[in-house]
Amino acid sequence: MSIPDTLSGKVFNLNIRDTFQQIVAGNQTITGGINGSFWGPTLIFRKGDSVHMNVHNFLNDSTTLHWHGMHLPAVMDGGPHQVLPPGALWQPYWKVTNNAGTYWYHPHLHEMTEAQIIKGIGGLIIVRDAIEDALALPRRYGVDDIPLVLTDRKFDALNQFQIAPYGDTMMVNGTVRPEYTIPAQVVRLRILDGATERSYNIGFSDNRTFYVITSDDGLLDKPVPLTRYLLSPGERIELLVNCNGQSGTSVNLVAYNAALTPQIAGGESFPTGLFANALGHKDFNMLHLNIGPVSSPAVTAIPAALTVNTFPAASAAAVTRTINITDSAGAPGAGPLAFLLNHKLFDINYINYTVPLNNTEIWELASTSTFAHPFHIHDVAFNILSINGAAPPAEQAGWKDVVLVKANQTVRFIARFEDYADAIHPFMYHCHIALHEDGGMMGQFVVNNTSSIDPASLPAKGYTLYPNPAGDHIYLKAQDGSSQVYYISVIDMAGRTLMMLPRPELSAGIDISCLPPGTYIMQITDEKTKAKTNATFFKN
Repeated sequence: MSIPDTLSGKVFNLNIRDTFQQIVAGNQTITGGINGSFWGPTLIFRKGDSVHMNVHNFLNDSTTLHWHGMHLPAVMDGGPHQVLPPGALWQPYWKVTNNAGTYWYHPHLHEMTEAQIIKGIGGLIIVRDAIEDALALPRRYGVDDIPLVLTDRKFDALNQFQIAPYGDTMMVNGTVRPEYTIPAQVVRLRILDGATERSYNIGFSDNRTFYVITSDDGLLDKPVPLTRYLLSPGERIELLVNCNGQSGTSVNLVAYNAALTPQIAGGESFPTGLFANALGHKDFNMLHLNIGPVSSPAVTAIPAALTVNTFPAASAAAVTRTINITDSAGAPGAGPLAFLLNHKLFDINYINYTVPLNNTEIWELASTSTFAHPFHIHDVAFNILSINGAAPPAEQAGWKDVVLVKANQTVRFIARFEDYADAIHPFMYHCHIALHEDGGMMGQFVVNNTSSIDPASLPAKGYTLYPNPAGDHIYLKAQDGSSQVYYISVIDMAGRTLMMLPRPELSAGIDISCLPPGTYIMQITDEKTKAKTNATFFKN
C-alpha cells in the first residue's frame, strides 16, 4: 500500500493534472492527481500559522478545491462559487484555527463533484497543536501514524474508472488488495471515508477492541473503546490499535457491511442497474496488516485522557433552524432518484439562510427520507446535542462537520458562527454522497455582519497599477489612498481567467511571474462596495 507524500510549512504549491496510473494489470487507468498521478500530498498545518495555497489547474476541465473541515473565509473555501478554470492559478490563504485532527481537500465543482473525486483528485490535511503535542500518541507518519483513505471504484473492460455510485473493487490510498506492515506497539490509524457513496462499518478480523481518539474536528475528551465504527462519506476518525507483543502476526481491517440495512449506503444488494456492485451488503477485507518488530521510540499504552472540550450550551442558541431531509416525490424539477433539503433543489443563485455574525445556533436535521444521508456543513464545527432525543454515543460527542442522519431520524447539533462575515460568497451545507450533492441535495448560507457599513452609501473607488509595463510584480494603489481589495482576477485578451486572488495581500505587490509577456486586464473588486473596476496592464 502506498502512503501519500507530505508537504509542510506555510506555502503549499498544488498542481492539479489529468494523468494516468497503473492500478490493475493491463491498461493504465486515466486518473486525476495533485502533484502526482493519483490523489495528492498530505498537507501538514500548525494551528496558529497562516497558510498560503498556490493551486494551479492543469486539468482540461474547470474544478474547485474545498478545504473540508477548515474554518476559513467563504471566499477561500473552495466551494462551487470559486470555480477555477483550466490554466488558472488560485491563491487562497487563511490562519489555521482548527484543532489538531485529520481533515481533507477535494473538488466541489457543482454537478461534477462525483466525477472529479472518482478520478482521484484530493488529499489529506493533518493539523497539529500544542494540546496534541503534549500527549503520548503515535505521530511518526507512515510508521506508527498511518493515513488510510477508504474508497472503491468500478472499472470497465479497458481498466478505466466508471462514474458510478459504487465500485466493485476496494481501494486504500489508491491501492487494490493493499497490505502494510505496522510495528508491534500502539499504532494510530487516521481514516477518511473518501468514497462517493459507500459507508464502511469498520472493525478488525479478530474482533479486537480499538480506541477512537478523534471525531472529524479534533480530539475527544478520552479514548472510546469499540469493535465497530460506521464511517460515512466525508467523515474522519483516528483510532489507536494496541499491537503490543504481536510481532509476526497479521490482522485484516474489515468492512462489516453485511450488518448494514438497505437504508445505509453499502447495505443494499442490487443484482443489476446503476447501484449494482460486488461489495453490496457484504463483509469484505479492506486492508491486510502485517505486524512487524517494535519500532523505537514506541508508544505502548493507550492514554486515559486526551483533552477537555467545551461546547456551547443549548441555552445559548439564538435560533433553531430545521432542515427537512426528504425524498423527491412531488418536488418541482426533481428526478426520481433525487433527495432534497427543505423540499427544494439547490439553486446556486439562492441564499437559503442569512446567519448573523457571532450567532450560536441549533440546526435540527429532521429526516423523513428512506435513506441515510451524511450531512456536512462548511465553515463551522458542530457538537451533536441529540439523536432522536437521546445523547449521542461517546465517539460522536466531540467536534464534527459530518453526521450520518439515518432514515426517519432527527439529529440536533449546535454551532457558533464566529468571524468571516461575507455577503457575497456563501458557505455550503449538503449531503456528502456525491451523487445526491450533484443532484441538488445542497443549500447555502452567508454569515452577515449586521453592524457593517451599507456598501450602497460608499463611493466607488478607482485604482492605479504600477509599474506599467511591469516585470515580475505589479503594485496596486486605491486613488483615495486605501488598499482594501476583496478580489482580483487577471484575464488575458482572449477572455481567459489566469489568476484568482481572494483578498490579496498587496504590500509586497502581486507576483505575475507566471504570466507570459502580453496585455492583461485586472478586474478588481472593492472590499467595502463590492464594485468591480477593470484596469489594463502590460507584462514585459
